[in-house]
Amino acid sequence: MNKIKFIFPLVAVAIASCQSDKATEFDSGKLDSAAMASINAETYKDYITTLSSDEFLGRKPFTKGDTLTVEFIEKEFKNIGLKPGNGDSYFQEVPMVEIDSEPVEKTLVFKGANGELKSSYLNDYVIGTSKLQDKIDVSSTDLVFAGFGIVATEYNWNDYEGLDVKGKTVVVMVSDPGRYDKTLFKADTMTYYGRWKYKFEEAAKQGATGILLIHETAAASYGWNVVRSGWSGPQLELIGKEGAQQVDFQGWITNQTALDLFKLAGIDPKVMEDAKKPGFKPVDLKVSTSVKLATTFRKSKSNNVIGKIEGSKRPDEVIIYTAHWDHLGIGESTDGDSIFNGAIDNATGVAALFEIAKAFQVAKVKPERTIVFLAVTAEEEGLLGSAYYAENPIYPLNKTVANLNMDSFNPVGAMDAVSVVGIGQTELEDYAAKSAAKFNRTVVGDKNPSSGGFYRSDHFNFVKKGIPGLYMGSGGNYISTDTTALEVRKEALAGRYHTVMDELDEHWDFEGIMQDVRLFFDVGYTLSMEKTFPNFKQKSEFKDLGDKRLSK
Repeated sequence: MNKIKFIFPLVAVAIASCQSDKATEFDSGKLDSAAMASINAETYKDYITTLSSDEFLGRKPFTKGDTLTVEFIEKEFKNIGLKPGNGDSYFQEVPMVEIDSEPVEKTLVFKGANGELKSSYLNDYVIGTSKLQDKIDVSSTDLVFAGFGIVATEYNWNDYEGLDVKGKTVVVMVSDPGRYDKTLFKADTMTYYGRWKYKFEEAAKQGATGILLIHETAAASYGWNVVRSGWSGPQLELIGKEGAQQVDFQGWITNQTALDLFKLAGIDPKVMEDAKKPGFKPVDLKVSTSVKLATTFRKSKSNNVIGKIEGSKRPDEVIIYTAHWDHLGIGESTDGDSIFNGAIDNATGVAALFEIAKAFQVAKVKPERTIVFLAVTAEEEGLLGSAYYAENPIYPLNKTVANLNMDSFNPVGAMDAVSVVGIGQTELEDYAAKSAAKFNRTVVGDKNPSSGGFYRSDHFNFVKKGIPGLYMGSGGNYISTDTTALEVRKEALAGRYHTVMDELDEHWDFEGIMQDVRLFFDVGYTLSMEKTFPNFKQKSEFKDLGDKRLSK
Protein backbone atom coordinates (compact mmCIF):
# COMPACT_ATOMS: atom_id res chain seq x y z
CA MET A 1 0.00 0.00 0.00
CA ASN A 2 2.91 1.26 -0.79
CA LYS A 3 3.12 3.27 2.12
CA ILE A 4 -0.45 3.27 2.60
CA LYS A 5 -2.73 0.68 1.31
CA PHE A 6 -4.02 -2.52 2.87
CA ILE A 7 -6.44 -4.30 0.79
CA PHE A 8 -6.76 -8.06 0.95
CA PRO A 9 -6.20 -9.16 -2.62
CA LEU A 10 -7.36 -12.38 -4.17
CA VAL A 11 -8.30 -13.24 -7.62
CA ALA A 12 -8.22 -15.74 -10.37
CA VAL A 13 -9.96 -17.14 -13.30
CA ALA A 14 -10.24 -19.83 -15.82
CA ILE A 15 -11.67 -19.74 -19.22
CA ALA A 16 -9.80 -21.05 -22.18
CA SER A 17 -9.53 -22.09 -25.70
CA CYS A 18 -9.10 -25.43 -27.34
CA GLN A 19 -5.89 -26.59 -28.87
CA SER A 20 -6.00 -25.92 -32.55
CA ASP A 21 -6.17 -29.25 -34.37
CA LYS A 22 -6.57 -31.74 -31.53
CA ALA A 23 -9.45 -32.91 -29.44
CA THR A 24 -10.11 -30.42 -26.70
CA GLU A 25 -7.77 -30.94 -23.79
CA PHE A 26 -8.31 -27.60 -22.17
CA ASP A 27 -11.90 -27.17 -21.05
CA SER A 28 -12.81 -23.55 -20.42
CA GLY A 29 -15.53 -24.58 -18.00
CA LYS A 30 -13.41 -26.78 -15.78
CA LEU A 31 -10.58 -26.28 -13.33
CA ASP A 32 -7.26 -28.03 -13.88
CA SER A 33 -7.33 -30.55 -11.03
CA ALA A 34 -3.58 -31.17 -11.04
CA ALA A 35 -2.80 -27.47 -10.91
CA MET A 36 -5.35 -26.86 -8.16
CA ALA A 37 -3.93 -29.70 -6.05
CA SER A 38 -0.39 -28.37 -6.38
CA ILE A 39 -1.33 -25.15 -4.60
CA ASN A 40 -0.58 -26.36 -1.12
CA ALA A 41 -1.20 -24.69 2.25
CA GLU A 42 1.74 -26.45 3.89
CA THR A 43 4.39 -25.25 1.44
CA TYR A 44 2.71 -21.84 1.24
CA LYS A 45 2.97 -21.49 5.01
CA ASP A 46 6.64 -22.53 4.90
CA TYR A 47 7.39 -19.74 2.42
CA ILE A 48 5.74 -17.16 4.66
CA THR A 49 7.52 -18.51 7.74
CA THR A 50 10.85 -17.89 6.04
CA LEU A 51 10.11 -14.55 4.40
CA SER A 52 8.56 -13.02 7.53
CA SER A 53 11.15 -14.36 9.96
CA ASP A 54 13.32 -11.98 11.99
CA GLU A 55 16.30 -13.24 10.01
CA PHE A 56 15.05 -11.26 7.00
CA LEU A 57 15.02 -8.03 9.06
CA GLY A 58 11.77 -6.71 7.64
CA ARG A 59 12.93 -7.01 4.00
CA LYS A 60 13.80 -3.35 3.52
CA PRO A 61 15.68 -2.44 0.34
CA PHE A 62 19.36 -1.47 0.76
CA THR A 63 19.73 -3.66 3.87
CA LYS A 64 20.94 -7.18 4.57
CA GLY A 65 17.26 -8.15 4.42
CA ASP A 66 17.22 -7.06 0.77
CA THR A 67 20.06 -9.43 -0.13
CA LEU A 68 18.57 -12.35 1.80
CA THR A 69 15.15 -11.86 0.23
CA VAL A 70 16.14 -11.61 -3.42
CA GLU A 71 18.52 -14.56 -3.09
CA PHE A 72 15.75 -16.63 -1.51
CA ILE A 73 13.29 -15.75 -4.27
CA GLU A 74 15.86 -16.57 -6.95
CA LYS A 75 16.56 -19.92 -5.29
CA GLU A 76 12.87 -20.82 -5.15
CA PHE A 77 12.32 -19.77 -8.76
CA LYS A 78 15.12 -22.15 -9.73
CA ASN A 79 13.74 -24.95 -7.54
CA ILE A 80 10.34 -24.61 -9.18
CA GLY A 81 11.97 -24.79 -12.60
CA LEU A 82 11.38 -21.24 -13.81
CA LYS A 83 13.73 -19.90 -16.44
CA PRO A 84 15.57 -16.60 -15.87
CA GLY A 85 13.24 -13.76 -16.77
CA ASN A 86 15.84 -11.19 -17.84
CA GLY A 87 18.06 -12.84 -20.41
CA ASP A 88 20.23 -15.27 -18.47
CA SER A 89 19.54 -13.49 -15.17
CA TYR A 90 16.76 -13.65 -12.60
CA PHE A 91 17.42 -10.04 -11.61
CA GLN A 92 16.60 -6.58 -12.89
CA GLU A 93 18.70 -3.99 -11.10
CA VAL A 94 16.74 -1.00 -9.84
CA PRO A 95 19.01 2.00 -9.16
CA MET A 96 17.73 4.11 -6.28
CA VAL A 97 18.89 6.69 -3.80
CA GLU A 98 18.21 6.52 -0.08
CA ILE A 99 17.45 9.91 1.44
CA ASP A 100 17.48 10.25 5.21
CA SER A 101 16.29 13.67 6.36
CA GLU A 102 15.24 14.85 9.80
CA PRO A 103 14.38 18.23 11.28
CA VAL A 104 17.34 19.82 13.05
CA GLU A 105 14.97 21.05 15.72
CA LYS A 106 12.38 18.43 16.62
CA THR A 107 9.82 21.06 17.63
CA LEU A 108 8.14 22.74 14.68
CA VAL A 109 6.97 26.21 15.68
CA PHE A 110 4.13 28.01 13.91
CA LYS A 111 3.98 31.75 14.55
CA GLY A 112 0.98 34.01 14.16
CA ALA A 113 -0.41 37.29 15.42
CA ASN A 114 -2.15 35.41 18.23
CA GLY A 115 0.97 33.64 19.49
CA GLU A 116 2.75 30.37 18.75
CA LEU A 117 1.92 26.71 18.25
CA LYS A 118 4.61 24.15 19.04
CA SER A 119 4.36 20.72 17.41
CA SER A 120 6.34 17.61 18.32
CA TYR A 121 8.15 15.56 15.66
CA LEU A 122 6.50 12.18 15.06
CA ASN A 123 3.69 12.84 17.53
CA ASP A 124 2.24 15.88 15.77
CA TYR A 125 4.03 16.03 12.44
CA VAL A 126 6.50 14.29 10.16
CA ILE A 127 8.57 16.08 7.56
CA GLY A 128 11.31 15.36 5.05
CA THR A 129 12.71 16.13 1.61
CA SER A 130 13.45 14.24 -1.59
CA LYS A 131 16.16 16.65 -2.68
CA LEU A 132 19.79 15.57 -2.70
CA GLN A 133 21.03 18.43 -0.54
CA ASP A 134 22.95 18.20 2.70
CA LYS A 135 20.50 20.58 4.30
CA ILE A 136 17.22 22.33 3.69
CA ASP A 137 17.07 25.74 5.35
CA VAL A 138 13.81 27.65 4.97
CA SER A 139 14.11 30.60 7.34
CA SER A 140 10.49 31.65 6.97
CA THR A 141 7.53 30.48 4.92
CA ASP A 142 3.93 31.65 5.09
CA LEU A 143 1.16 29.06 5.29
CA VAL A 144 -1.87 28.95 2.99
CA PHE A 145 -4.80 26.55 3.33
CA ALA A 146 -5.50 25.34 -0.21
CA GLY A 147 -8.35 22.90 0.33
CA PHE A 148 -7.55 19.58 -1.34
CA GLY A 149 -4.63 21.01 -3.31
CA ILE A 150 -6.18 19.81 -6.57
CA VAL A 151 -6.22 21.24 -10.09
CA ALA A 152 -8.59 19.10 -12.19
CA THR A 153 -9.99 20.89 -15.22
CA GLU A 154 -12.12 17.90 -16.25
CA TYR A 155 -13.95 18.21 -12.93
CA ASN A 156 -14.01 22.03 -13.04
CA TRP A 157 -11.94 22.21 -9.86
CA ASN A 158 -8.94 24.42 -9.09
CA ASP A 159 -7.84 24.93 -5.50
CA TYR A 160 -4.93 27.09 -6.67
CA GLU A 161 -6.96 29.49 -8.80
CA GLY A 162 -5.65 33.02 -8.37
CA LEU A 163 -3.12 31.87 -5.79
CA ASP A 164 0.60 32.58 -5.93
CA VAL A 165 2.31 30.09 -3.63
CA LYS A 166 5.92 30.78 -4.54
CA GLY A 167 7.92 30.67 -1.32
CA LYS A 168 4.87 29.55 0.64
CA THR A 169 3.76 26.32 2.28
CA VAL A 170 0.38 24.90 1.34
CA VAL A 171 -1.70 23.05 3.90
CA VAL A 172 -4.09 20.61 2.19
CA MET A 173 -6.52 17.82 3.01
CA VAL A 174 -6.23 14.18 1.95
CA SER A 175 -8.63 12.49 -0.50
CA ASP A 176 -10.79 14.38 -3.01
CA PRO A 177 -14.19 16.17 -2.98
CA GLY A 178 -16.12 13.12 -4.18
CA ARG A 179 -15.70 11.51 -0.78
CA TYR A 180 -17.95 14.18 0.70
CA ASP A 181 -20.29 15.01 -2.18
CA LYS A 182 -21.25 12.21 -4.56
CA THR A 183 -22.07 14.70 -7.31
CA LEU A 184 -18.39 15.64 -7.51
CA PHE A 185 -15.46 13.86 -9.16
CA LYS A 186 -16.15 10.09 -9.12
CA ALA A 187 -18.33 10.18 -6.03
CA ASP A 188 -16.92 7.97 -3.27
CA THR A 189 -14.46 6.27 -5.65
CA MET A 190 -11.31 8.24 -5.05
CA THR A 191 -9.47 9.55 -8.10
CA TYR A 192 -5.73 9.89 -8.48
CA TYR A 193 -6.17 13.53 -7.42
CA GLY A 194 -6.76 12.27 -3.90
CA ARG A 195 -3.35 10.61 -3.58
CA TRP A 196 -0.54 12.14 -1.55
CA LYS A 197 1.84 11.71 -4.49
CA TYR A 198 -0.31 13.86 -6.74
CA LYS A 199 -0.69 16.56 -4.09
CA PHE A 200 3.08 16.75 -3.54
CA GLU A 201 3.70 17.01 -7.28
CA GLU A 202 1.01 19.65 -7.82
CA ALA A 203 2.34 21.80 -4.98
CA ALA A 204 5.79 21.71 -6.61
CA LYS A 205 4.29 22.49 -10.00
CA GLN A 206 2.62 25.53 -8.46
CA GLY A 207 5.99 26.71 -7.09
CA ALA A 208 5.34 26.08 -3.39
CA THR A 209 8.26 25.76 -1.01
CA GLY A 210 6.57 23.16 1.16
CA ILE A 211 3.41 21.15 1.66
CA LEU A 212 1.76 19.73 4.77
CA LEU A 213 -1.02 17.17 4.45
CA ILE A 214 -3.69 17.09 7.12
CA HIS A 215 -4.08 13.49 8.23
CA GLU A 216 -7.54 12.17 8.97
CA THR A 217 -7.85 8.45 9.57
CA ALA A 218 -11.10 7.73 7.74
CA ALA A 219 -10.19 9.79 4.67
CA ALA A 220 -6.66 8.40 4.49
CA SER A 221 -7.81 4.85 5.33
CA TYR A 222 -4.92 4.38 7.75
CA GLY A 223 -3.99 5.72 11.15
CA TRP A 224 -1.34 8.19 12.20
CA ASN A 225 0.88 5.27 13.22
CA VAL A 226 1.24 4.42 9.52
CA VAL A 227 2.31 7.96 8.71
CA ARG A 228 4.68 8.01 11.65
CA SER A 229 6.41 4.74 10.71
CA GLY A 230 6.21 5.12 6.94
CA TRP A 231 7.38 8.71 6.53
CA SER A 232 10.14 8.91 9.11
CA GLY A 233 13.62 7.52 8.60
CA PRO A 234 15.28 6.74 5.26
CA GLN A 235 13.13 7.12 2.14
CA LEU A 236 13.90 5.80 -1.34
CA GLU A 237 13.59 7.40 -4.76
CA LEU A 238 14.48 6.13 -8.21
CA ILE A 239 17.74 7.54 -9.56
CA GLY A 240 16.87 10.44 -11.81
CA LYS A 241 13.51 10.97 -10.09
CA GLU A 242 14.83 12.32 -6.81
CA GLY A 243 13.83 15.96 -6.33
CA ALA A 244 11.80 15.93 -9.54
CA GLN A 245 8.44 17.66 -9.17
CA GLN A 246 9.03 18.07 -5.45
CA VAL A 247 8.97 20.95 -3.03
CA ASP A 248 11.83 21.73 -0.64
CA PHE A 249 10.01 19.84 2.09
CA GLN A 250 6.89 17.76 2.40
CA GLY A 251 5.15 16.26 5.38
CA TRP A 252 2.05 15.51 7.36
CA ILE A 253 0.34 17.03 10.38
CA THR A 254 -2.26 15.37 12.58
CA ASN A 255 -5.85 16.49 12.38
CA GLN A 256 -5.57 17.93 15.89
CA THR A 257 -2.51 19.94 14.87
CA ALA A 258 -4.50 21.33 11.95
CA LEU A 259 -7.34 22.35 14.26
CA ASP A 260 -4.83 24.06 16.57
CA LEU A 261 -3.26 25.76 13.57
CA PHE A 262 -6.61 27.18 12.45
CA LYS A 263 -7.23 28.38 16.00
CA LEU A 264 -3.86 30.13 16.01
CA ALA A 265 -4.80 31.75 12.71
CA GLY A 266 -8.13 32.92 14.12
CA ILE A 267 -10.00 30.93 11.48
CA ASP A 268 -13.04 28.76 12.11
CA PRO A 269 -12.10 25.09 11.49
CA LYS A 270 -15.27 24.79 9.40
CA VAL A 271 -13.06 26.17 6.63
CA MET A 272 -12.28 22.50 5.97
CA GLU A 273 -15.99 21.90 5.35
CA ASP A 274 -16.11 24.93 3.05
CA ALA A 275 -13.17 23.49 1.10
CA LYS A 276 -15.26 20.44 0.18
CA LYS A 277 -17.65 22.57 -1.88
CA PRO A 278 -17.22 24.01 -5.37
CA GLY A 279 -16.02 27.59 -5.52
CA PHE A 280 -13.80 27.39 -2.44
CA LYS A 281 -11.06 30.02 -2.35
CA PRO A 282 -7.73 29.39 -0.61
CA VAL A 283 -7.18 31.06 2.75
CA ASP A 284 -4.02 32.85 3.85
CA LEU A 285 -3.51 31.67 7.43
CA LYS A 286 -1.25 34.58 8.29
CA VAL A 287 0.94 32.07 10.07
CA SER A 288 4.57 31.30 9.29
CA THR A 289 7.12 28.66 10.19
CA SER A 290 10.75 27.82 9.55
CA VAL A 291 12.08 24.43 8.52
CA LYS A 292 15.63 23.16 8.80
CA LEU A 293 16.42 19.63 7.72
CA ALA A 294 19.69 17.70 7.89
CA THR A 295 20.00 15.18 5.08
CA THR A 296 22.25 12.27 4.20
CA PHE A 297 21.90 10.17 1.07
CA ARG A 298 23.49 7.23 -0.66
CA LYS A 299 22.99 5.69 -4.08
CA SER A 300 22.75 1.94 -4.51
CA LYS A 301 20.73 -0.75 -6.25
CA SER A 302 18.00 -3.13 -5.27
CA ASN A 303 16.50 -5.79 -7.50
CA ASN A 304 13.29 -6.94 -9.05
CA VAL A 305 13.38 -10.75 -9.29
CA ILE A 306 12.00 -12.31 -12.47
CA GLY A 307 11.30 -15.88 -13.58
CA LYS A 308 9.26 -17.20 -16.48
CA ILE A 309 7.56 -20.18 -18.09
CA GLU A 310 7.75 -19.87 -21.87
CA GLY A 311 4.52 -20.16 -23.80
CA SER A 312 4.06 -23.18 -26.04
CA LYS A 313 2.54 -21.31 -29.00
CA ARG A 314 2.81 -17.54 -28.51
CA PRO A 315 5.88 -17.08 -26.31
CA ASP A 316 6.23 -13.42 -27.30
CA GLU A 317 2.92 -12.62 -25.56
CA VAL A 318 3.23 -12.39 -21.79
CA ILE A 319 1.06 -12.36 -18.70
CA ILE A 320 2.83 -10.85 -15.70
CA TYR A 321 2.09 -11.81 -12.11
CA THR A 322 3.46 -9.30 -9.60
CA ALA A 323 3.97 -9.24 -5.85
CA HIS A 324 6.20 -6.84 -3.97
CA TRP A 325 8.81 -8.50 -1.74
CA ASP A 326 9.78 -5.49 0.40
CA HIS A 327 8.50 -4.23 3.72
CA LEU A 328 9.52 -1.57 6.26
CA GLY A 329 12.63 -3.10 7.83
CA ILE A 330 13.51 -2.12 11.38
CA GLY A 331 11.85 0.86 13.05
CA GLU A 332 10.58 2.13 16.37
CA SER A 333 10.30 -0.52 19.04
CA THR A 334 6.89 -1.62 20.28
CA ASP A 335 6.88 -3.84 23.35
CA GLY A 336 10.48 -4.78 22.64
CA ASP A 337 9.92 -5.63 18.97
CA SER A 338 11.32 -3.37 16.25
CA ILE A 339 11.18 -5.63 13.17
CA PHE A 340 8.37 -5.00 10.69
CA ASN A 341 8.12 -8.59 9.45
CA GLY A 342 5.45 -7.97 6.80
CA ALA A 343 3.87 -11.41 6.89
CA ILE A 344 0.55 -10.34 5.38
CA ASP A 345 2.12 -7.39 3.56
CA ASN A 346 3.49 -8.96 1.45
CA ALA A 347 5.03 -12.34 2.21
CA THR A 348 1.58 -13.66 1.32
CA GLY A 349 1.90 -12.30 -2.21
CA VAL A 350 5.43 -13.60 -2.81
CA ALA A 351 4.47 -17.04 -1.51
CA ALA A 352 1.54 -16.97 -3.95
CA LEU A 353 3.98 -16.37 -6.82
CA PHE A 354 5.71 -19.63 -5.89
CA GLU A 355 2.49 -21.62 -5.57
CA ILE A 356 1.08 -20.34 -8.86
CA ALA A 357 4.37 -21.02 -10.64
CA LYS A 358 4.21 -24.63 -9.41
CA ALA A 359 0.64 -24.89 -10.64
CA PHE A 360 1.59 -23.76 -14.14
CA GLN A 361 4.40 -26.30 -14.18
CA VAL A 362 2.04 -29.22 -13.54
CA ALA A 363 -0.92 -28.01 -15.62
CA LYS A 364 -2.20 -30.72 -17.96
CA VAL A 365 -2.09 -28.34 -20.92
CA LYS A 366 0.88 -25.97 -20.95
CA PRO A 367 0.19 -22.23 -21.29
CA GLU A 368 0.32 -20.99 -24.85
CA ARG A 369 1.52 -17.56 -23.71
CA THR A 370 4.58 -16.87 -21.58
CA ILE A 371 3.92 -16.48 -17.86
CA VAL A 372 6.22 -14.05 -16.05
CA PHE A 373 6.62 -13.98 -12.27
CA LEU A 374 7.86 -10.58 -11.12
CA ALA A 375 8.72 -9.94 -7.47
CA VAL A 376 9.24 -6.19 -7.28
CA THR A 377 11.20 -4.07 -4.86
CA ALA A 378 10.36 -0.83 -3.02
CA GLU A 379 6.57 -0.89 -3.28
CA GLU A 380 6.34 0.54 0.20
CA GLU A 381 8.44 3.51 -0.90
CA GLY A 382 6.01 4.54 -3.63
CA LEU A 383 5.70 1.62 -6.08
CA LEU A 384 9.29 2.16 -7.21
CA GLY A 385 10.24 -1.32 -8.40
CA SER A 386 7.20 -1.67 -10.65
CA ALA A 387 7.65 1.92 -11.84
CA TYR A 388 11.20 1.11 -12.89
CA TYR A 389 10.04 -2.02 -14.71
CA ALA A 390 7.28 -0.09 -16.51
CA GLU A 391 9.84 2.47 -17.71
CA ASN A 392 12.39 -0.24 -18.56
CA PRO A 393 10.27 -3.22 -19.64
CA ILE A 394 11.98 -6.51 -20.33
CA TYR A 395 8.99 -7.64 -22.40
CA PRO A 396 7.37 -5.29 -24.96
CA LEU A 397 4.44 -3.43 -23.47
CA ASN A 398 2.27 -4.03 -26.54
CA LYS A 399 2.83 -7.78 -26.11
CA THR A 400 2.02 -7.72 -22.40
CA VAL A 401 -1.51 -9.08 -22.11
CA ALA A 402 -2.24 -8.23 -18.48
CA ASN A 403 -0.82 -7.70 -15.02
CA LEU A 404 -2.23 -9.76 -12.15
CA ASN A 405 -1.09 -8.16 -8.93
CA MET A 406 -1.09 -9.90 -5.55
CA ASP A 407 -0.69 -7.78 -2.45
CA SER A 408 -1.74 -8.86 1.04
CA PHE A 409 -4.03 -11.88 1.22
CA ASN A 410 -6.69 -12.16 3.92
CA PRO A 411 -5.72 -14.63 6.71
CA VAL A 412 -9.03 -14.40 8.58
CA GLY A 413 -10.91 -16.99 6.53
CA ALA A 414 -12.67 -17.88 3.29
CA MET A 415 -15.23 -15.45 1.86
CA ASP A 416 -18.01 -15.97 -0.65
CA ALA A 417 -17.09 -13.10 -2.99
CA VAL A 418 -14.16 -11.43 -4.69
CA SER A 419 -13.76 -7.66 -4.45
CA VAL A 420 -12.34 -5.92 -7.52
CA VAL A 421 -10.38 -2.85 -6.56
CA GLY A 422 -11.30 -0.15 -9.07
CA ILE A 423 -14.29 -2.03 -10.43
CA GLY A 424 -15.39 -0.75 -13.82
CA GLN A 425 -11.84 -0.09 -15.02
CA THR A 426 -10.77 -3.14 -17.05
CA GLU A 427 -12.16 -6.12 -18.91
CA LEU A 428 -10.12 -8.36 -16.62
CA GLU A 429 -12.90 -8.14 -14.06
CA ASP A 430 -15.15 -9.99 -16.52
CA TYR A 431 -12.65 -12.85 -16.47
CA ALA A 432 -12.66 -12.69 -12.70
CA ALA A 433 -16.44 -12.98 -12.64
CA LYS A 434 -16.44 -16.08 -14.87
CA SER A 435 -13.72 -17.70 -12.83
CA ALA A 436 -15.29 -16.81 -9.49
CA ALA A 437 -18.47 -18.56 -10.58
CA LYS A 438 -16.51 -21.80 -10.97
CA PHE A 439 -15.54 -21.46 -7.31
CA ASN A 440 -19.14 -20.61 -6.34
CA ARG A 441 -18.14 -17.05 -5.65
CA THR A 442 -19.35 -13.71 -6.94
CA VAL A 443 -17.60 -10.45 -7.80
CA VAL A 444 -18.34 -7.27 -5.87
CA GLY A 445 -16.91 -3.76 -5.87
CA ASP A 446 -14.29 -2.42 -3.51
CA LYS A 447 -15.69 -2.15 0.00
CA ASN A 448 -13.85 1.13 0.56
CA PRO A 449 -13.50 2.84 -2.85
CA SER A 450 -12.68 6.17 -1.21
CA SER A 451 -9.33 4.74 -0.11
CA GLY A 452 -8.07 4.94 -3.69
CA GLY A 453 -6.80 1.36 -3.70
CA PHE A 454 -6.67 1.26 -7.50
CA TYR A 455 -3.78 3.74 -7.39
CA ARG A 456 -1.96 2.23 -4.44
CA SER A 457 -0.33 -1.00 -5.56
CA ASP A 458 2.02 -2.16 -8.28
CA HIS A 459 -0.59 -2.87 -10.97
CA PHE A 460 -1.07 0.89 -11.31
CA ASN A 461 2.31 1.38 -12.99
CA PHE A 462 1.20 -1.10 -15.67
CA VAL A 463 -2.15 0.67 -15.96
CA LYS A 464 -0.36 3.97 -16.62
CA LYS A 465 1.27 2.27 -19.62
CA GLY A 466 -2.05 1.10 -21.01
CA ILE A 467 -1.80 -2.47 -19.68
CA PRO A 468 -4.91 -3.72 -17.84
CA GLY A 469 -4.11 -4.51 -14.23
CA LEU A 470 -6.17 -6.66 -11.90
CA TYR A 471 -5.98 -6.08 -8.16
CA MET A 472 -8.46 -8.05 -6.11
CA GLY A 473 -9.56 -8.22 -2.51
CA SER A 474 -11.62 -10.71 -0.60
CA GLY A 475 -15.20 -9.57 -0.28
CA GLY A 476 -18.73 -10.48 0.64
CA ASN A 477 -19.34 -12.61 3.72
CA TYR A 478 -17.20 -15.06 5.63
CA ILE A 479 -18.23 -18.63 4.94
CA SER A 480 -17.43 -20.08 8.35
CA THR A 481 -20.41 -20.86 10.57
CA ASP A 482 -18.22 -20.85 13.67
CA THR A 483 -18.88 -17.20 14.42
CA THR A 484 -17.07 -17.27 17.75
CA ALA A 485 -13.80 -18.51 16.25
CA LEU A 486 -14.21 -16.11 13.33
CA GLU A 487 -14.61 -13.11 15.62
CA VAL A 488 -11.56 -14.15 17.63
CA ARG A 489 -9.45 -14.30 14.44
CA LYS A 490 -10.80 -10.99 13.14
CA GLU A 491 -10.03 -9.23 16.39
CA ALA A 492 -6.59 -10.80 16.72
CA LEU A 493 -5.58 -9.94 13.15
CA ALA A 494 -6.97 -6.40 13.07
CA GLY A 495 -4.68 -3.38 13.16
CA ARG A 496 -1.54 -5.14 11.95
CA TYR A 497 -0.99 -3.05 8.82
CA HIS A 498 2.49 -1.48 8.85
CA THR A 499 3.17 -2.48 12.44
CA VAL A 500 5.55 -4.94 14.08
CA MET A 501 2.51 -7.15 14.71
CA ASP A 502 2.27 -8.18 11.05
CA GLU A 503 3.57 -11.66 11.78
CA LEU A 504 2.56 -15.26 11.13
CA ASP A 505 0.91 -16.80 14.19
CA GLU A 506 -1.74 -19.24 15.38
CA HIS A 507 -4.59 -16.91 14.41
CA TRP A 508 -4.07 -17.37 10.68
CA ASP A 509 -6.59 -19.39 8.65
CA PHE A 510 -5.19 -20.56 5.29
CA GLU A 511 -8.39 -21.93 3.74
CA GLY A 512 -9.46 -18.63 2.24
CA ILE A 513 -5.97 -17.77 1.04
CA MET A 514 -5.69 -21.07 -0.80
CA GLN A 515 -9.00 -20.39 -2.53
CA ASP A 516 -7.76 -16.96 -3.51
CA VAL A 517 -4.41 -18.19 -4.85
CA ARG A 518 -6.21 -20.81 -6.94
CA LEU A 519 -8.41 -18.04 -8.31
CA PHE A 520 -5.35 -16.06 -9.27
CA PHE A 521 -3.91 -19.07 -11.08
CA ASP A 522 -7.14 -19.66 -12.94
CA VAL A 523 -7.31 -16.10 -14.26
CA GLY A 524 -3.79 -16.20 -15.62
CA TYR A 525 -4.19 -19.70 -17.00
CA THR A 526 -7.33 -18.70 -18.89
CA LEU A 527 -5.65 -15.64 -20.35
CA SER A 528 -2.66 -17.76 -21.33
CA MET A 529 -4.81 -19.95 -23.58
CA GLU A 530 -6.53 -17.12 -25.43
CA LYS A 531 -5.53 -14.95 -28.37
CA THR A 532 -7.44 -11.86 -27.25
CA PHE A 533 -5.92 -8.84 -25.50
CA PRO A 534 -8.21 -7.48 -22.79
CA ASN A 535 -8.53 -3.71 -22.67
CA PHE A 536 -9.92 -1.02 -20.40
CA LYS A 537 -13.64 -0.44 -20.20
CA GLN A 538 -15.21 2.36 -22.17
CA LYS A 539 -15.64 4.71 -19.21
CA SER A 540 -12.14 4.19 -17.80
CA GLU A 541 -9.87 7.21 -17.89
CA PHE A 542 -7.16 4.83 -19.13
CA LYS A 543 -9.10 3.59 -22.19
CA ASP A 544 -7.18 5.83 -24.60
CA LEU A 545 -3.88 4.53 -23.25
CA GLY A 546 -5.07 0.96 -23.74
CA ASP A 547 -6.21 1.67 -27.30
CA LYS A 548 -2.91 3.34 -28.12
CA ARG A 549 -0.89 0.41 -26.78
CA LEU A 550 -2.91 -2.15 -28.74
CA SER A 551 -2.62 -0.14 -31.96
CA LYS A 552 1.17 -0.47 -32.02
